[in-house]
Amino acid sequence: MLRKMRKVMKNSHNPKTKYPKFAIPTAVILVLLTLSSSTPLYSSSSHPRPPPLPILPIPNSRQLSWQLGDMIMFLHFGTNTFTDSEWGSGHAHPSVFFPTRLDASQWVQVAKDSGFSRVILTAKHHDGFCLWPSDYTDYSVRSSPWRSGTGDVVAELAGAAREAGIGLGLYLSPWDRHEECYGKTLEYNEHYMGQMTELLTRYGIIKDVFLDGAKGKGEKDMDYFFDSWFSLIRQLQPEAAIFSDAGPDSRWIGDEAGVAGSSCWSVFNRSAVKIGDPDIDAGFWEYILSVVSFGPQLCNKASPDFWYLRRGDPSGHDWVPAECDVSIRTGWFWHASESPKSARTLLDIYYNSVGRNCLLLLNVPPNTSGLISDEDILVLQEFKELRNAIFSNNLAENGIPSASSTRGPQFRCHNVLEEGIYTYWAPEENQLDWVLYLDFQEFVSFNVLQVQEPIQMGQRISEFHFDILDERREWKRVSSGTTVGYKRLLRFPKVETRRLRLVVDRSGADPLISFLGVHMDPFSILSSIPGTNLSSQPYVNGSYPYRNGSQDHFNASHAQSNASQFICQITGNHSEVSTI
Repeated sequence: MLRKMRKVMKNSHNPKTKYPKFAIPTAVILVLLTLSSSTPLYSSSSHPRPPPLPILPIPNSRQLSWQLGDMIMFLHFGTNTFTDSEWGSGHAHPSVFFPTRLDASQWVQVAKDSGFSRVILTAKHHDGFCLWPSDYTDYSVRSSPWRSGTGDVVAELAGAAREAGIGLGLYLSPWDRHEECYGKTLEYNEHYMGQMTELLTRYGIIKDVFLDGAKGKGEKDMDYFFDSWFSLIRQLQPEAAIFSDAGPDSRWIGDEAGVAGSSCWSVFNRSAVKIGDPDIDAGFWEYILSVVSFGPQLCNKASPDFWYLRRGDPSGHDWVPAECDVSIRTGWFWHASESPKSARTLLDIYYNSVGRNCLLLLNVPPNTSGLISDEDILVLQEFKELRNAIFSNNLAENGIPSASSTRGPQFRCHNVLEEGIYTYWAPEENQLDWVLYLDFQEFVSFNVLQVQEPIQMGQRISEFHFDILDERREWKRVSSGTTVGYKRLLRFPKVETRRLRLVVDRSGADPLISFLGVHMDPFSILSSIPGTNLSSQPYVNGSYPYRNGSQDHFNASHAQSNASQFICQITGNHSEVSTI
């Protein structure tokens, strides 16, 4: 190529060459010579910048699917439904199980219409009664008069869930108060794994398996072979997310009020917690008594294991996100004497669970007819309407985002206006400031801020705050928080501004933000704040105005104004230890 160019140049200046075949401008030739001699044909600068490295640990595909679902509906149903009890003795005759109008399609439709991604059924509760015709016991629907002994609740629910596109999960209680082999470690573990195999091979794809270490005081000693159970589940249902106190896929938050800690890490050390550890239950009760006695802000009681469950561990080696379980009624099973919580109470629970980087597991128990009660359905419908009214309108979409820095075009700050976790804003490396700005260009009023991290890249942020620009064009801090994770919702008294900024104060690596939402919640009752003179007290969902705090607490107004109601909300009808 160079030889040809030099020859052309020589001929173009040769007076003997009257008619050169072609002529190339000298400037073009010089450029071509420079490129051919010093620059590769394809420069690396023309390629997009790759994503930053994830910060380990990160969620697996099961955990991502589980977390993105936000809410799962728990269905406590069995002989306890008909005996008006919570913990059955295991001696109720199978004939008491006789739902006259059981319709699993109704359960699934209620869950779907209310915004739940999955349902979990108590296939066997502590009393040992099986809602499927197990070959390993006579204590099942096969011995009941329902469907003349040919019924299978699990099969009916599996079919309804599959048709509706809702994920199916199952709870198989390790504690069994009916089977005589319970207490004989080897024999019962074989029995349990036999029943687990039935459930995981007869009913199609199972998305969740819910396990616990519940056992009443004074019951037979029993060692559960959890590792063997987990291996069996992985073998038979590799897509199933496994819940227990310590994972492996999700963990218990430590209470039954649906309330997470104000700091909640999905990062965890599984080896630090033992499933069914009595210290966890003891810590749970110590915490309740401390809250009632001293108030949530002063509560420092409870065992280390309890606090570890609630907060997680930013230095942990495992990804084990937390699940918040609570019942729509006081008890877990249906009781005629009980009424459902209000939709606004459920909204508070949503803020304090899903809004704190957790999944909400809401129990909605079918009644003795085999249907979800109309009054529960009405509450669930209103609960959905409240959420839609708040979160379907993102005021941030009307704003113009900007940032302190950007890693590259594919990580632009405009990504935070797109729902989902797979596009995100990333700052340039080695920056001192991590700030996102939002310019509304006109005054907007709001009282909820939503922040999300792309958790597939790890959980990073440990402290942040956000400010608004006041009428003097000065930045005023509104609220601060600690962890973000999959979703963080901050509530605060209504503010009005034309511009806000989100500032990440501390992060384990360069912070990544996948979504920023600005919302108006007209339903939550928060004291309005004149101007920008913000209180120093924590708000109801654990966010703090101005100064940061990671102190774990419940809603003080609920706990202090009515201690007995608070205990009832937390514990339900459980007479011994706090379990489902």
